[in-house]
Amino acid sequence: MKKLFTSSKIYIAPSKIKNAGRGVFAAQDIKKDELIERCPIILVPKKDVSNLRESILVNYYFYFNGKRNLAVALGFGSINNHSYEPNATYIKKSKEKVIDFVAIKDIKKDEEITANYNFGDPNDKSTLWIKDIPPAE
Repeated sequence: MKKLFTSSKIYIAPSKIKNAGRGVFAAQDIKKDELIERCPIILVPKKDVSNLRESILVNYYFYFNGKRNLAVALGFGSINNHSYEPNATYIKKSKEKVIDFVAIKDIKKDEEITANYNFGDPNDKSTLWIKDIPPAE
C-alpha cells in the first residue's frame, strides 16, 4: 500500500441537517471532480456482520464488493451525511481497500459535504435502506 495522508481539505462540525449529529465540511473551496478524501476501510469479518447490524455502527458501514462484505470507512468517510441533492459521491476501490470521496460539483469553504447513501449514485432517489434506523446520538 502506498502512503496515505489525511486530508487538510475537510473538518468535522455539527451538521445543519436535522437529526444528523456531526457532518463533514469543506475547509477550503473544492472543485468539481476533485478528490476530497481517500479513506482506508476495515472489512468486517462475516462472523461479525450480525453483531454490526445490531450495533451503533449500523449507521456507518458501507457495502463493499457488492453486498458480499461490509466495511467501515476510516478517516471522515463514515461521518459524511446523506442527501438526495449531494455535492459529492464515493467510489469504492476493492484492490486498494479504500473509498474515495469525490466532489460532483464545486463545494464552497464551510459547506457541508454530502453523498447519496444509495450506493454512491447521486441520482438514485429510492428510499434508503437505513430509513427506519434511529439516528446516532
